Amino acid sequence: MAKTIHSMIRVLDEGRSVAFYEKAFGLTVADRLDFPDFTLVYLSNSESRFELELTINKSQTEPYDLGDGYGHLAVSVEDLDSEHARFETEGLAPRKLVEFAPNGELVGRFFFVADPDGYQIEVLERGGRFK
Repeated sequence: MAKTIHSMIRVLDEGRSVAFYEKAFGLTVADRLDFPDFTLVYLSNSESRFELELTINKSQTEPYDLGDGYGHLAVSVEDLDSEHARFETEGLAPRKLVEFAPNGELVGRFFFVADPDGYQIEVLERGGRFK
């Protein structure tokens, strides 16, 4: 059986991205592999063995075109309200809290935030299928 281990995104500024993911989600550098043309930075925290891989292409000078194919990365938190408030205090510009309840049945509570490169991240309250 397959096990998910990481997801990769291309970022323009390593320092800015590492700082955002640490401040927002407590992700810290687990490994950093530097090559002549690019650098790979693996971020993780104690909540999960899943890693976020940041790829920094050294020749890239303009922001990446995210296109219309990328959706979002999702993380779960215990207390959505306090995390939303913390994001606001930290200046991370979270979008509004949403209660997704089609047909009157709560499926999940969440908010979105964008990283420095414009990647969307869904922050979900733990519960139900979102553990």
